[in-house]
Amino acid sequence: MKTRICILFILVLITTACSSVVNMTSEKMNKLELGMSKQQVTEILGSNYTIAEKKIENGVQVEVLSYRDFYKDDEFYMFIFKNNTLERWHRELALKQEVVKEIVKDK
Repeated sequence: MKTRICILFILVLITTACSSVVNMTSEKMNKLELGMSKQQVTEILGSNYTIAEKKIENGVQVEVLSYRDFYKDDEFYMFIFKNNTLERWHRELALKQEVVKEIVKDK
């Protein structure tokens, strides 16, 4: 039980501390296009990102950049690059501390 609580706590800390804060406006997001280079994306969004993952998969370099939204602290954006080319991106919601407490309480 204590192990689960510790794991959940660590996951929350990682998701809240490892993402960089940036103003993710629709103006900036609308400038993004699949196929852009990492440099082009960071010129639009800025360099306040965290490298969430970096690996080589089937001979292809994969890098995931994480940006936290300045206005909504519970959401962040993940940008997936393959061989330095933007392949896709998506928004994720971070678990709030109250939700984690409820999950732990239900266990």
